[in-house]
Amino acid sequence: MSGVVFDLVIALVIVLGLVGAIVQVVPGGFVVGGAVIVWGIVTGGATGWTVAALALVLTLAAMGLKYLLAGRYLQRRGVPNRSLVVGAVLGVVGFFVIPVVGLFVGFAGGTYLSELQRLGDEPAARRATGHALRATGIAILVELTGALLTAGAWLVAVLVVRV
Repeated sequence: MSGVVFDLVIALVIVLGLVGAIVQVVPGGFVVGGAVIVWGIVTGGATGWTVAALALVLTLAAMGLKYLLAGRYLQRRGVPNRSLVVGAVLGVVGFFVIPVVGLFVGFAGGTYLSELQRLGDEPAARRATGHALRATGIAILVELTGALLTAGAWLVAVLVVRV
């Protein structure tokens, strides 16, 4: 496979990973990081290995930071892990029951129902669900930022190697 075709295949995988980082159906950060690491190993040389190492560091940092920030946000607002687990389970069910939006509807509905059962107060359950959705947004933004930084490092490396 020629270098340009290989770069295009990696670019396609990176785009799919970036979409996955937003939609959260696949672990987009890992997809982008993995694609860039494969590119770096196959390309070799100082640039290839440097961008592979950078991709590994950025991907792992983003994944860790994503859970740390979202978890801390939820902990400070008193939303228990149990509600998130119920939301995640109903999100998976919703993914299969309602095409396209079922994952999000199931997660929000499951979190709300769990919080309603726990708190017994509809406005408080709605607030807790809002906190859970904001934490999910924080996690998505952190993962997307890491994936974009990794993709940017790859793009610079491609320009250095190919131009």
